Amino acid sequence: MTTATLPELISNAQTTEESFLRHIFVRDQMAEWSKTPLVMAKADGVHYWDVHGKRYLDALSGIYVVSVGHNNRRVIEAIRRQLDVLHFSPVMHGTNAPAVQLANLLGDIAPGDLSCVKFQCGGSEVTEAAIKLARQYHKLTGSPGKYKVISRYLSWHGSTMGSLSASGLKSRKTVNEPLAPGFIHVFPPTCYRCPFGKSYSECGITCATLVGDVIDMEDPATVAAVMVEPIGHTGGIIDPPPEYLPILREVCDRYNVLLIFDEIITGVGRTGHLFAAQTFGVIPDVLCTAKGLSGGYAPLSAMICRASIGEAFWGPISENPGFVEGHTFEGNPISCAAGLAVLREILERDLCANARARGEQLRGGFQKLAKKYGVIGDIRGKGLLQGIEFVRNTATKERFAPGQEIGVRIGRRALENGLLSRFDPHWLAFGPALVATAEQIDEMVAILDKSMGEVLAA
Repeated sequence: MTTATLPELISNAQTTEESFLRHIFVRDQMAEWSKTPLVMAKADGVHYWDVHGKRYLDALSGIYVVSVGHNNRRVIEAIRRQLDVLHFSPVMHGTNAPAVQLANLLGDIAPGDLSCVKFQCGGSEVTEAAIKLARQYHKLTGSPGKYKVISRYLSWHGSTMGSLSASGLKSRKTVNEPLAPGFIHVFPPTCYRCPFGKSYSECGITCATLVGDVIDMEDPATVAAVMVEPIGHTGGIIDPPPEYLPILREVCDRYNVLLIFDEIITGVGRTGHLFAAQTFGVIPDVLCTAKGLSGGYAPLSAMICRASIGEAFWGPISENPGFVEGHTFEGNPISCAAGLAVLREILERDLCANARARGEQLRGGFQKLAKKYGVIGDIRGKGLLQGIEFVRNTATKERFAPGQEIGVRIGRRALENGLLSRFDPHWLAFGPALVATAEQIDEMVAILDKSMGEVLAA
């Protein structure tokens, strides 16, 4: 019998060679990405360094994840202490102390009576869990025909089949169709480009009131939930008018439909409050959060529902199976220890206040760029989730011609200049860590300024 030898690990420098990149999938088209691959080696604070030693200013928190900064010693030490005690608990039979502690903390800080928590590893899993929760809840409470979910075009709720079916991005849906049945889409509150050709505030908030009409036309006895991101991300930072979410709350109450907030991005301080539900003053029935919850130190997400909904899943097992949903790594003690440390950092350092202050500073920087270049038609978002839409003509809102992809060109030039941001053909967004300083926000805007100037001059 022979013993296999372990192959030599490749060096950091080799990780950017195409022959080695053929063994890994990334989110971009591999053939194109491998021409100029980005492979990170280390990070600290609000900075990354790639394997070649180049430094990048992180205006995106990785991808809205690194809420309390890279190399945060408090979180790292909390994980290390937990590793010495318990790294995995038997999920088939129960849970663990950090998970119970984190669930209670979330119940204390979440708005209203949102207090029952289901942990998972990522955003897709908890939005999927919220869909299942809504359907099972209605079955347990005497409305078994309620199964449909209304969500929005341009939304993104995740990559699993249910969450993908609720999403409204054709570029990500079409390649996976046919998707799951029971999902209906409505237009989002894109006030800058109203899908109904109206202007705020004479519009009557059609984008919200229409949801009630859709529920009525579908038959309220068949609709389980309305799922929305308080601020839509993938459509270009879709910041709703103040009346929008209160109208959805009233509509859902009227028809006995659960209102689900996808706060995967907007939760955990991103909008200047612990949750966007507090920013907008509307309490959903179910709130899903992830990304910044563990600061990127371990996979963690949470679905938080109202106490009354949680109580519906208590009862004799002969009549009530409980919430039928589970994953191997749910409520992992390492992840929950990280989540506890992250939330304590945010609460004790009042990082929500910093997010509000730095958000105002960031908006001011974007406004100066709008005046300087004349190609920013709209600035949207709250706190440290803000974006700009590029237009050829600010008076008419005319976009740049197809193929010009001005947002992508500016975003890529910014990356070359050492700045990480989120960019699409017509828009670009920042989402820096909640610990970002005034000086760092100024530096981020300065690099974007330089990048815009270079691209527009060309």
